[in-house]
Amino acid sequence: MARGCLQGVKYLMFAFNLLFWLGGCGILGVGIWLAATQGNFATLSSSFPSLSAANLLIVTGTFVMAIGFVGCIGAIKENRCLLLTFFVALLLVFLLEACITILFFAYTDKGAPAVLQIDKYAQQDLKKGLHLYGTPGNVGLTNAWSIIQTDSPIPPLLQFRCCGVSNYTDWFEVYNATRVPDSCCLEFSESCGLHAPGTWWKAPCYETVKMWLQENLLAVGVFGLCTALVQILGLTFAMTMYCQVVKADTYCA
Repeated sequence: MARGCLQGVKYLMFAFNLLFWLGGCGILGVGIWLAATQGNFATLSSSFPSLSAANLLIVTGTFVMAIGFVGCIGAIKENRCLLLTFFVALLLVFLLEACITILFFAYTDKGAPAVLQIDKYAQQDLKKGLHLYGTPGNVGLTNAWSIIQTDSPIPPLLQFRCCGVSNYTDWFEVYNATRVPDSCCLEFSESCGLHAPGTWWKAPCYETVKMWLQENLLAVGVFGLCTALVQILGLTFAMTMYCQVVKADTYCA
């Protein structure tokens, strides 16, 4: 009976971790594709140039693949050490995500000094990054600002319709002239950034993106909840199988 239960849990856990591993492969593949075709795509920070969407996806995909691989081998081999390693690794990730979520909600008060300080630092760092726009070796940063400021052809997903960090005048310091990138124009055309300010988007990108994130907080929350449920399922499978292996080994002995 115990052996039958062990076999059932074994195949369920193997299937779960196989999907987990395939998901990691997909994330890693997207990250490598972005890195190869778009440079450091979505790199807006001058202080943390390695903190790009491509690099984050590569690191996340590699980590997910590693955990899925350990879980698959642990399930097939019925190895207590690998099952426990999988359980501990997944538990640490789950606890880290829980801590980040708690800190996020603890500092969501807009008037909190810590939030104001973070906002101030983030805007200063982004303004520094503007000076790297269009320069050699900064394709990712240039692409990211162009995508954010341009009126996206995929409504309403990425229609930020903004210019600059806190104002379109942020670009005046970059160019040392009354001009903005062409991506700031209401109607895109070559050298339209040299035209009058009336032809440019006026909304600040920092506040616009912040509002977009707040409006889509529910979707982020649902995604986070689904992720947590998958992790709890994985933890349950791992611990159940670990206990079954220990019980089977004890019975055989």
